[in-house]
Amino acid sequence: MVWEEVKNRKLTLDENNVGTIANQMRKDYGMDIWAKRTIEKVLKIEENDCIIIDGIRNIEEIDAFKKKLGKDFILIAITASDITRQKRFLKRGREDDSKDIQDLKDRDRRELNWGLDTVIASADIIIPNDEGIKEFKKEIMDLLNRL
Repeated sequence: MVWEEVKNRKLTLDENNVGTIANQMRKDYGMDIWAKRTIEKVLKIEENDCIIIDGIRNIEEIDAFKKKLGKDFILIAITASDITRQKRFLKRGREDDSKDIQDLKDRDRRELNWGLDTVIASADIIIPNDEGIKEFKKEIMDLLNRL
């Protein structure tokens, strides 16, 4: 949803713009703005077995999802060590990524200020992701099949 907002404003999709817009919208419209926008889209989907929402960053978003989706909302936290995350950050080349580790550290600090640590602590399920992609995909598929 943040990327969509950045693009709608005709801004470059980069670390700075994504962080600035995400932060400013939370200040202007409440910490749950991104959850509310996501819920609007989710509720328009007619048929679904499973919808995965990525990027929950604070308890207000969790509360909004729980209020609208009830018991169908399951919070899964994916964790990885700082070293693993830094290596992946430098390799992945996502559109909004920088090649500067300091940018990753700044983003981490910003997201912790939003309450990301509380999100992880509130998760129904926590999956460590320090192994390779093959192991991660298998664990996720096993989990989704159980759910």
